[in-house]
Amino acid sequence: MEFRLLGSVAVVTETGDVALGPAKRTSLLAALLLRPNTAVNVTGLMDALWEDEPPTHAKTVLQGHVSRLRALLAEHGAEAYGVELTTQGSAYLLRMPESLVDAHRFEELVGLAATQRHAADSVRMLREALSYWQGPALTGTVPSGPLEAAATALEELRLSSVEALAEAYGKLGEHGRAAAVLRTEAVAHPLRESLAAALMTALARAGRRSDALDWYHRTRRLLAEELGVDPGGALSETYAALLRDQGTAGPAPVPEPAAPAAAPEVLAVPELLPRAPRGFTGRAAEAELLDRAAGGGEGPVCLVTGPAGVGKTAFAVHWAHRRADDFPDGRLFADLRGFSDTPPPEAGVVLREFLLALGVPQQRVPETAVGRGALFRSLTAGRRILVVLDNARSSEQVRPLLPGGDHCVTVVTSRDRLGGLIASDAARPVPLAQLPRAAATELLASVLGGDRIAAEPDAAARLAGLCDGLPLALRVTAARLAERPARSLDSMVGELADEQGRLALLDVEDVGVSAALRLTVQQLPDSAARAFRALGLHTGSDLDHFAAAALTGTTPGRAAADLERLAAAHLLTEAVPGRWTPHDLVRLYARGLARRADPEGLRRLLDHYLYTGLAADAAAEPGSQPCYALPADVRRPAAVPEFESRTAALDWYVAERPALEGAVAAATALGLPDRAWRLALVAWPLMLMRLQDGWTPLLEAGLAAAEAVGDPDAESRTRALLGWILHQEGRHEEALVHLERAPGLAARAGDPISEAIAVVNHAAVLDATGECVRARALMEEAVTLADRVGHPSTQVLALQHLAAHCLGAGEYEEALAHVLRAGELVAPDAVVVQAQLRIVRGEALAGIGRLEEAAHQLERAAADSEAAGFTEGTARATERLARLAAGR
Repeated sequence: MEFRLLGSVAVVTETGDVALGPAKRTSLLAALLLRPNTAVNVTGLMDALWEDEPPTHAKTVLQGHVSRLRALLAEHGAEAYGVELTTQGSAYLLRMPESLVDAHRFEELVGLAATQRHAADSVRMLREALSYWQGPALTGTVPSGPLEAAATALEELRLSSVEALAEAYGKLGEHGRAAAVLRTEAVAHPLRESLAAALMTALARAGRRSDALDWYHRTRRLLAEELGVDPGGALSETYAALLRDQGTAGPAPVPEPAAPAAAPEVLAVPELLPRAPRGFTGRAAEAELLDRAAGGGEGPVCLVTGPAGVGKTAFAVHWAHRRADDFPDGRLFADLRGFSDTPPPEAGVVLREFLLALGVPQQRVPETAVGRGALFRSLTAGRRILVVLDNARSSEQVRPLLPGGDHCVTVVTSRDRLGGLIASDAARPVPLAQLPRAAATELLASVLGGDRIAAEPDAAARLAGLCDGLPLALRVTAARLAERPARSLDSMVGELADEQGRLALLDVEDVGVSAALRLTVQQLPDSAARAFRALGLHTGSDLDHFAAAALTGTTPGRAAADLERLAAAHLLTEAVPGRWTPHDLVRLYARGLARRADPEGLRRLLDHYLYTGLAADAAAEPGSQPCYALPADVRRPAAVPEFESRTAALDWYVAERPALEGAVAAATALGLPDRAWRLALVAWPLMLMRLQDGWTPLLEAGLAAAEAVGDPDAESRTRALLGWILHQEGRHEEALVHLERAPGLAARAGDPISEAIAVVNHAAVLDATGECVRARALMEEAVTLADRVGHPSTQVLALQHLAAHCLGAGEYEEALAHVLRAGELVAPDAVVVQAQLRIVRGEALAGIGRLEEAAHQLERAAADSEAAGFTEGTARATERLARLAAGR
């Protein structure tokens, strides 16, 4: 993104100019750009937006344009460039790097050109400065007094720069070029006497004395006709000198020896690359991608990104050595130390090294960074040079160091995505991920030798996994093993498998994973650094922005921005849209920092899961009894996710299962059993759909917490669900231990709905284990309990099981009656329950000989189950249909 004032006022992005809208909005932007990083009061802005006296509603109009301009900037990613339009009391402030404004770059180069000792340097800077002009300054703005004055001042500086450029050409003896640049402006500004005098001098020195005299008489006539005045002193003195046949207004200076400004002589072929990395393996696909990126476009910029320790520098240097023949004019390298304990070098320091490497004599190196940049771009124009900028922290750090030639290639490495560089300079990303297992093992072999790896291939593969595929971690591990040739790889596996000591083992002196990650985190903005530390408290393997908001005590929007920033720094990956995951070693490092996180973060996370769990349950099982009441001291999160469908809720259970299991353990460790038992029940709809997924340990932990609380309601709910899961796992005797106790506990708690559910579960297991008479009585009791309280979903549950019992007893008519009544009570959006009822109904209809109706119900049940992801229902309905077709 850049801003233009020297011509039509514009905001330019990678995709083109931004449509700013009306002239007043354009004028507002111009007024702010003329005073960047300075608060401009409302009165001054209104004066700029209206030619005459501002109307009474001017302030309202101004506020509307500010609001729309702010939205336009945000829409086009201004934040990535450090651009922000803010309000300060009764004023507005446009915060931004001033280098993004063409007028600022123009003025800076003009000022620097005046300080140069050598005319050739001045020429380069002035030509670059004048190249920013695309037409009259501030075109497209309201012709108000303040803006016209600013445009006039900029135009005056431009004309002075043209005169200075001609003077510098004259010092180089290039009088014809001086006359050419002056003539164009003299024609456009025929009454500017300084231009006419300079043009006359240049023409005379170029051997065109008669043309110089003619220009004087032309100017004299125009001054008389237009202004009624005679030529001033400077113009008259120049004319007098010509008449004395001196050819100039003074002795012609001796041209200083210098190479032509546009194509300086190549004095040296620089070679600043570090030595090629030893034992480099893999990365064939990434190298091919970098080949393509470097081969396309004019002056391509290639951006090699990846997490700390992934081998970005080694990859870039290896590629640079491999492609040496493509850059006959040299290769430059600079470590920008963007993620280092030592301060990064200033752009001017790097440019000085580049210029010296290119053969510029020390005394000819410009004194300022802008001057050095201009000379560097000039020297690299038309040449084939590779520039490797390693370890960049920001786009702003890179931009001044980009070469000027269309045939030059720049390779930038960074732990950050550098989206600003992609937008402003069309940088082509080349992301590096962790090494795949085979390449990681090959890297170990390059240090330890193939025989040692071949002797323990399984251990080598496990080492690669424990090192998370990071070349840095792999090299540290290989170094430790190389020091002790007799040590087995398997013993190192055993040590690295211990998470508590893994990071320590992956550090050697001042090199290692911890050090690399520490430097990455140090460079993060405060908000993102706090978020990273808070991630160490998280109980799962990945998280969404709602969980992150709970951990950090912020809003989901702020948390999402922090997660994006961490992802940009390659500390997280967004493997699934909306869910962020740290790699294993990053997670271990974050856990080590968690002691510095907000101690309340974990408790907020637990409460977030309690609130969100109830919202998910309501979407997954509409009309069902909530599986818990919230604790009295629970704290509501800033926002609770909304689940638009049953599928969305089920997806959330699946994604959050590891985190919920970890949350139960964390709540227990914190001495919060009132949270632990509730968190164990959160995913109950998923449990009932995936009965064989190993839920027992989670529910047993929940039961232990419920017993610790001493709450009969908590214990009843947990035992009822645990007993059902144990029954589905075939552990009937253990199931009955819990199910026989659950109804009485619910009765003690005074919860008839929980009691009815517990009775149903108990009866169903008794029925399955052959105690049919007792089961029938309990099911009828459950129906009575549910009817008494009038809770439809519980009534449906009891009637469904009673109907199933009647089917088993061959009482088809009675089964059909129960299931039809249940069908009248079931919620329209309870898709799974409806599918279950259709199966029972189909079986009952088949039992009384209404086969066509039975088939219809079973077909509908199979389709509904399939659509809902209820695989058990699909299998059961399909099996019943097959039996029906076979006549059984």
